[in-house]
Amino acid sequence: MSGKASSSQPSSGLSGSGALSHVYIPYLPLRCNVPGSRGLFYDDGDKLLLSPTSDQVFCWKTVPFDPMVAPTSDSLTEGPIVSIRYSLDLKFIAVQRSDQEIQFWDRGSGETFSQRCKSESESILGFFWTDCPLCDIVFVKTSGLDLFTYNLESKSLQLVETRKLNVSWYVYTHESRLVLLASGMQCKTFTGFQLSSAGIIHLPKFEMAMAKSEANNKPVLAAEDIFIVTVYGRIYSLQVDRIAMLLHCYRFYRDVVVQQGSLPIYSPRVAVSVVDNGFPRSNSSSLRSNREDNESSEVNVISDHEAIIYGDDWTFLVPDLIFSVTNKILWKIHLDLEAISASSSEVPSVLEFLQRRKLEANKAKQLCLSIARTVILERRPVATVARAIDVLVTSYSHSSKTGNYFKGTKAGKTLPSGVPHTTGTNLSADASASRVDAMGKTIKYDSCAGVDSGSPNRFLTFSNSDSEEDDSFQFFDSKIDRGKLTVAETSVSEVRSSLNVNLSEQQESQLTSPAISPDEMYSFVFSPVEEEMVGEPSYLVAIIVEFLRSANLEKVEVRPNIYVLTIQLLARSERYAELGLFVLNKILEPCKEVAMQLLESGRQNSRTRKLGLDMLRQLSLHEDYVLMLVQEGYYLEALRYARKYKVNTVRASLFLEAAFTSNDSQNLATVLRFFTDFIPGFRDTLDHNTYYHILTEMNSSIAG
Repeated sequence: MSGKASSSQPSSGLSGSGALSHVYIPYLPLRCNVPGSRGLFYDDGDKLLLSPTSDQVFCWKTVPFDPMVAPTSDSLTEGPIVSIRYSLDLKFIAVQRSDQEIQFWDRGSGETFSQRCKSESESILGFFWTDCPLCDIVFVKTSGLDLFTYNLESKSLQLVETRKLNVSWYVYTHESRLVLLASGMQCKTFTGFQLSSAGIIHLPKFEMAMAKSEANNKPVLAAEDIFIVTVYGRIYSLQVDRIAMLLHCYRFYRDVVVQQGSLPIYSPRVAVSVVDNGFPRSNSSSLRSNREDNESSEVNVISDHEAIIYGDDWTFLVPDLIFSVTNKILWKIHLDLEAISASSSEVPSVLEFLQRRKLEANKAKQLCLSIARTVILERRPVATVARAIDVLVTSYSHSSKTGNYFKGTKAGKTLPSGVPHTTGTNLSADASASRVDAMGKTIKYDSCAGVDSGSPNRFLTFSNSDSEEDDSFQFFDSKIDRGKLTVAETSVSEVRSSLNVNLSEQQESQLTSPAISPDEMYSFVFSPVEEEMVGEPSYLVAIIVEFLRSANLEKVEVRPNIYVLTIQLLARSERYAELGLFVLNKILEPCKEVAMQLLESGRQNSRTRKLGLDMLRQLSLHEDYVLMLVQEGYYLEALRYARKYKVNTVRASLFLEAAFTSNDSQNLATVLRFFTDFIPGFRDTLDHNTYYHILTEMNSSIAG
């Protein structure tokens, strides 16, 4: 992801291949140029970008990403700055002055104190704050880990535990709460600790794979070769093997670390980002960025701004930020869901990818609806469409069970003065920052992130939502087929125009899952397709049956509108025998709407109409059954049925009017006598007087 490119056409690929970009950097960037800055530090625990000067530290919040956000500042004393971090509760600022000393500021009182190494033979490699109940801050030293708590009375740090280890360097992320300590001649032996609110987990020691060079020299692993990422709540470590030109993936469990495959790289300089659980890996010198989730593809990163599109000074900050050291500009990486959808003909795989998206759930939902509608209009093989439907139904079922289908946005916690309030974000300034020097080199990347390691299974996990995804991260499921872009070309254009999911602004703000309900399948897929599709409707019927099958397997409730549509389609093609089998075999679930549609569609087929009447009786819809009998002229049978089942809600005038219409005085007399005998006070009603008078006139005319 390097080189310079024209930004005049953001939709074109940088490599000249015409490939769609799967990742983009939107305009505007966050500008953070401060006069007299001594460097920039990214605190991924607090999601803050820090820029210290000789007597101040400026900070910008990066979540939610707002290019217009104004920085806040705190006062500092002059001195060297190796690294700087806020405490998790934002009450303290810690500045590493050297490899022997860390200085602390109490933001409330302005008091300071320092903590030094007891022995000059050991050095401080870095530190991070933690929410572990055993300690408040951890020093990483060449001799191991020192765990401290803050003593309010003495206003100093108190050592609670020491873990003795030989440490060459370390990496740490706040999101994972995982620290990896490298040791050995090649720095490929690792010891891991996860310090979370549930306690401390000591991972078993393990080694990372490293290929030998042709000269049989032993390469040494560096801190910039290791990335800790959290994807779908699972923690992974990615290791760059510059000799083999591979990116190795390791999965962390409580009792073992397992290598889970490798990916090719095309440049010795590799950066890793995690965007909405998607995994773009950036090969800096070859203008390539590959995204891994459920599919693998080549993509290009582009931007639409007035400065240089790419420079060698770019620093990638996990999970999804890019910083330009020269221009003092920060960008947030976005997945281009439309382009990703347009890059594969494997519809089920594309839908699986889209259904996992959370940051742009509404856009992902619209794309899924558009793709589903397109594959049906194109009359793809029923088996292919059935697999796509299975993906959507399974996703909706899972989302409904976990409560993620519609979840309200939650307000962020109140922040101390001096740091701006942000909704949905806890800007606790914590440990871990990535130091960027004037040459753009990352000196150290350590951060602090929350891991709920108290989960009952043996996975080392972190959940950043109320409900953790059950799906584990997979590198290889399917491959992009660039030769077949039919679905994508159609669906991407439609999603911008004809298909507009009618969600209110409030629902859009609350939408955290792209899952599609059966009602939405009817409103935005089946119903529009039925209007546009010409010819024999048997294909659409087959697709709807597959949907009903999938919904039944997942125990998803289907609303009557889909059943009604199925009846209309079968009746339109006069497939009444098949319609009868659908009813008898309960493919169409009995309900009032289905019964009424059977009666309507059965005007040309008596057996279908009888199925509707029988369904009304089966559902004990006595009033509706009586009304239908009256409408068909069977008012005497309706009277007997009403008497048997005590249906007293039907107006007597309906029966009397039907009997009068038959022009049979005997029938009218029978109905009149029935209501006179069984309804108390009926003789005194207007209906009785009116129709008694009519009956008298009819008898007189007959006698005359």
